[in-house]
Amino acid sequence: MKRRPALRLVLDTNVVLDLLHFGDPAVAPLRRALADGRAACFASAETRAELAHVLGYARFKMGDDEVRRILDEYDALARPCEAAGGALPPLPQCRDADDQKFLELALAARADLLVSKDKALLVLAKKSARLGFRIAAPAGAAALLECA
Repeated sequence: MKRRPALRLVLDTNVVLDLLHFGDPAVAPLRRALADGRAACFASAETRAELAHVLGYARFKMGDDEVRRILDEYDALARPCEAAGGALPPLPQCRDADDQKFLELALAARADLLVSKDKALLVLAKKSARLGFRIAAPAGAAALLECA
């Protein structure tokens, strides 16, 4: 039986934290899909830099070893992808300029799905569909992965 190609995912920083730090059960289907090859995750220098910055927040009370562990796990999990040299097609503008990088990465990576809990990204779901990728919360992503 021929296996379907892996779903191409972009995970926003909060979803990565849920996956690699908090162990949130809501993202367990993502973890399983990434582990068994039903999904592949993509990251850019910008999304990794944001993760590194957020991991340094005092409220997380993480030591250097924990930060390094999460970044190493993220680096092993995510395939690097940078925007192509040319101009990107017009993207919807996210109300939160800090989240625009996830839309750009989803387009550059030819992602099937951008997984986010951020309302500023989720409201763009209909607009992103015409660009070839969906935007969904972890629960919606889990439902899509069950079909993969």
